[in-house]
Order: sequence, then structure tokens, then C-alpha cells
Amino acid sequence: MPSLRAQPISADAFAPYGWMLGKPFPADPAIPAYTNPATDFWREHVFDPGQDGDAEILWVNYRNTGHVIELEKHLRTQQAIVPLTGPIIHIVARGAPDGSPDLATLAAFAVAPGQGLCMAPGCWHATRVAATQATCLMLTRRSTTMDLVAHLSSGQSAQESALAAVPAIDWHL
Repeated sequence: MPSLRAQPISADAFAPYGWMLGKPFPADPAIPAYTNPATDFWREHVFDPGQDGDAEILWVNYRNTGHVIELEKHLRTQQAIVPLTGPIIHIVARGAPDGSPDLATLAAFAVAPGQGLCMAPGCWHATRVAATQATCLMLTRRSTTMDLVAHLSSGQSAQESALAAVPAIDWHL
């Protein structure tokens, strides 16, 4: 069984798959930001739900601790995940020229509450937890959610996502 160690998420390490969320207050004056003794806020990322897409927020409970991984990818939209109640292990891979997961690019990231990620369209991914359930906020495309629900619930052909089984992976922190 291949072994995959989850590394702490960082902007540079996650860049081949998308964008890290939860970076420090920006020093770049071109980034819209405000700070005072009571609050700080800044633009972290401009989310793109794809052409004619509507963004939606999902509440997701992750409980899977398994080592058999089924990767999924979304063809039309970015997808952001922010853990709220506990850490997650997020497994990602880039696509091969034929569209399948390129297992040579497989990586795992430990993402703690207060951090997050936003995957580029086409990024293969799966989310696991080390021990207990983690509730996450997810930003995605409304039609992608409906398409995936129809596929997973009733076996309808997925149009906006793809799934691929990969060999069991011994992921760990």
C-alpha cells in the first residue's frame, strides 16, 4: 500500500492544486484590506463558480477515516473547504493528459480550523479525518451540488463531476 504523509498546508505547497485560504493580513497595498484595533478584514480569494454558475455555501460533515480513496473532481467550478470544528486531511492530485488522476502528483494536506483551501477546477480530491467528525464550510457551484447529489443518490450520470477509485493509500499525519 503506498504511503502518503499529510503535510501542513501552505500557499506554496498547495499552489499546484489551487489556493490556500487563511493566510496572514496582506502587506500588498493592492489587496483590498482594512485593519484597526477592533477588526481586520482582507480579500483572501475571488471565487469563480464558472461561466453562468451560481455560488452556494454547503455545510459538510466529514467522518471518513478510511484508506481506500475515491477521488472526485469538478469540471466547471472551483471548490473551497474551510474546517470549522476539527482538522481534515485533504488528498489531492492533478489530472493526467487523459483526464484521470495523475497519481505521481498525489499529495495530502493537514488543514486546521482557521485555515482552508480552494481547489482549481479539475483538481482530483478526497477528504478524510484522522479520528472524529469535522464540520466544514464549503463554497461551490449550485448546479455541481445538484448534479453530484443526483449521481450519488440515484445513479444518474454526472455531468459536472467525475469519480475515480485509486489503490488504498496509507495516509497519515
